[in-house]
Amino acid sequence: MQQFWEFAGNFWWLVFPLMGVLGMVGNAWERGARMRHKRRLEVMHAKAELKAAQAAARGKAVPAASLPPITAPTATAASAQGGAGSRETQVTQLERLFATHDAVTARWLEYELDVAKIIAFPAMSDGRQPLTAAFLRAKRIADGLRPASAKARLSKEQLAEYRNAVADFEVAFDVAERDARRLRDSTFTEDERKRLDTAKKLLTVAIDEAATPAERQLAYRRVREELDGLISISDEAIEVLENKVMLELGPVATTTTTVTDAAAPPRTETPTPRAPEPEPEPEPMPEAIPAPKRPGTTPPPAATWPVPSRSSGDSPGRVTHPKPHR
Repeated sequence: MQQFWEFAGNFWWLVFPLMGVLGMVGNAWERGARMRHKRRLEVMHAKAELKAAQAAARGKAVPAASLPPITAPTATAASAQGGAGSRETQVTQLERLFATHDAVTARWLEYELDVAKIIAFPAMSDGRQPLTAAFLRAKRIADGLRPASAKARLSKEQLAEYRNAVADFEVAFDVAERDARRLRDSTFTEDERKRLDTAKKLLTVAIDEAATPAERQLAYRRVREELDGLISISDEAIEVLENKVMLELGPVATTTTTVTDAAAPPRTETPTPRAPEPEPEPEPMPEAIPAPKRPGTTPPPAATWPVPSRSSGDSPGRVTHPKPHR
């Protein structure tokens, strides 16, 4: 006992760091207890929603938020009577169930096909998460029980079974979505979170229309490298991302280009204003060339040239013209 008091007297200052350590341990335990209590409340809330949806499907007084209203007497009369009015009521209920089923599926596809949402909420595409796995099971059951069309003839039990499956599918998705938004990237290590942040920044460059095609392609390859081994991305999501990354080429201006023109960067020339050119004077019309005359078919007269006179030499050089023949 004496040694203990001697040790306490010499090292009394160790009380302060020990108090700090004990305080940190207590705070960590309290945070863990709060987290466990919060998860327990979420599970209880999800079970309560499932029970409420099942009770509403059985025709009790508990309403469902987005499911079609339950008309138990009419649905019962549908299978018993089989009249035209009852068949229309069943068709209406199936159409509303189809709308709810398709709406939840569309919300789920937003997390499956959008790479930005996959990076932001990776738990929605991770089947190892318990709530996500429960949602996937509910989706498979609802898809399997879905009729081929709204005009399909179902019994009362089949209609109620499909209604319960759609209710479970919707509630399971809501619970899984809230849990994924709460977790975000908390299940990853510090280095993995840095890689996710890098991939998120590169993704904005890859889908930026203002970036050049080379920058977009490089950013796309870097995104694939950063996400490799962290998040499993479906082939459909990769195809959607590639369609966003690819740029459409504009129409080619000329079909024949020389090597120098193809290598040189395009130049933009600004047209310079020019003075208006004078209008050209009208050219004079060429004169018509007269057509050549054809030679006549009538024979010429016998003598057309002057003949020297045969008179005496009194008047030399006198020319007499012959008289025409009559």
